[in-house]
Amino acid sequence: MSTREMQPERDDPAMRAVAARALDLIGGGALVGLGSGRTASVFVRMLGTRVRDGFSVTGVPASGATAALAREAGIPLVSLSEIELLDITVDGADEVAPNLDLMKGHGGALVRERIIASASRRQVILVGADKLVRRLGERFAVPVEVMPFAAGPVTRAIRAAGLRPGVRMDATGGRELVNENGNLTLDCALPAPLADAHAARALEASLLAMPGVVDTGLFLGTAERVLVGYPDGRVDTLLRDGVVR
Repeated sequence: MSTREMQPERDDPAMRAVAARALDLIGGGALVGLGSGRTASVFVRMLGTRVRDGFSVTGVPASGATAALAREAGIPLVSLSEIELLDITVDGADEVAPNLDLMKGHGGALVRERIIASASRRQVILVGADKLVRRLGERFAVPVEVMPFAAGPVTRAIRAAGLRPGVRMDATGGRELVNENGNLTLDCALPAPLADAHAARALEASLLAMPGVVDTGLFLGTAERVLVGYPDGRVDTLLRDGVVR
């Protein structure tokens, strides 16, 4: 996770609004998965303010950067090995399709975000309205986390599948970025946005079948709801059944 990704956007009313709405979903004593990214960082800081006022929660962070931010905010942390199930995970996303399928991973913590989401009763996603797309892949390449040993064969297999993979580089642009898991990320540009949910699932299955691929940024069917913030402070709640509240 880059420093930029975890910088709080204190003056962004959309981020503040969705973070505040997410706080309303957190019960006292809850076990909370803490995602990564800029909007998630706003949520972590606001949750920390409540904790300092006496609100009781325990967090499980998705990245080292989130863990450092949570400790700074005063949120008690535990590891997944210490609990059975999280009550809720609050995270961000890079793209949100109408059926709430997600593209994630451009912050670099997709595998840990996946693990935390799978260990939660609920996953709530916080985004600005600019993250809503008609089809996944409209704005971003698909991140694929791969073991360094397998980078060559996986890159060739992805190219053969019609995608254009590029190794994610560090902030200097001079070296391949190695994430917290010791792996590389291939950002795989699509020839066209994914046509529908079936196409997204077919692509995910084909990528995961490649030996050496750890995970992808396609988070399909994981979100219970998506909170969408707007510059005027309004928040829409999108549910999987298509309801907007």
